[in-house]
Amino acid sequence: MHNHPSGQVSPSANDLAVTKRLATSGELLGITLLDHIIVGKDAYFSFRENEILKK
Repeated sequence: MHNHPSGQVSPSANDLAVTKRLATSGELLGITLLDHIIVGKDAYFSFRENEILKK
């Protein structure tokens, strides 16, 4: 989980890349990345809810 100081919750290209690296690294260690959440001023973005991370 992290925040975007701008208040925008759309994932950046870097957010997408980091999430992919975390998920891949976790798989190698037998750890499942459950979600990556971006918090904004009045909203949030869940990679799992938006089906970027598979269930």
